[in-house]
Amino acid sequence: MFDFLKKKQKSVVKPEVEEVLTEEEKSELRKKVDELALEINSVQLTDTILAKKYEETGLLLAKLHEIDQAVIALEKSQSYQNSIGSGYKKLMSLYNQKRAEAARNGDDTGIEQWMNKMDDMRQIAKKVTISGQ
Repeated sequence: MFDFLKKKQKSVVKPEVEEVLTEEEKSELRKKVDELALEINSVQLTDTILAKKYEETGLLLAKLHEIDQAVIALEKSQSYQNSIGSGYKKLMSLYNQKRAEAARNGDDTGIEQWMNKMDDMRQIAKKVTISGQ
């Protein structure tokens, strides 16, 4: 009844555990990335399909820890079609990772760059949510 007298338990936030891939898993992911690149470059695709292909590519590259390439692919996905799915979430995570890296290096310009990109992504989320896509 009088919960305000009880001590509150602190919630423990578990850090994101980095997945360690075997060489075989890396090879399979690389093969999928190459296949997607061929699909993207070989046929005329709609913007929606291109967005999905680039998103899938970006997510695979992120698993391979190729962060800069993953960011490029995920940004390209958003340029074809705004969405707030798994690609959006991963891109926000990568932006935050790059911002933290810039902060550790004392790079104020880099911090501002990545913060601005995160702000742009928040605007996309607002736009997509309002339009009901």
